[in-house]
Amino acid sequence: MGYATTDDVQARMSTTMSATELEVCESLLDDAATIIDTFAPDADADAKKYVSIRMVIRSLDTSSDGGFPIGTTQGSQSALGYSASFTLSNGSGYGELYLSKLEKQMLGIISNKIGSRSPVEHIPEIECAEPRWWWDTLWH
Repeated sequence: MGYATTDDVQARMSTTMSATELEVCESLLDDAATIIDTFAPDADADAKKYVSIRMVIRSLDTSSDGGFPIGTTQGSQSALGYSASFTLSNGSGYGELYLSKLEKQMLGIISNKIGSRSPVEHIPEIECAEPRWWWDTLWH
């Protein structure tokens, strides 16, 4: 079960979806909900709805300016040679569902903080069976 409906997606699109596109949209909404629940199960319901709509529109929609998909950083087209190419900003394939950086922030997955974490900071100290006499001899 998705967080948004096909009507929610249709309301934000510039074109009317066909019956086949509505079926695909319903499946993509379910997939988007699965992705969102995997990364942010405790996120706000309104944020989940908005993010799922954005994910599905990005997957379905092509912009009206020459037919390049949303998220395209560069593109080219030819006429009689039937050639078209474009580069997506996130490096994903056309039609793939993914969470953008903004959407991750909306869901509370990432913040604007910079930091680091040591992979060994929670390892407990191990007690030696015998005293480390050699250590004491080095410093005395």
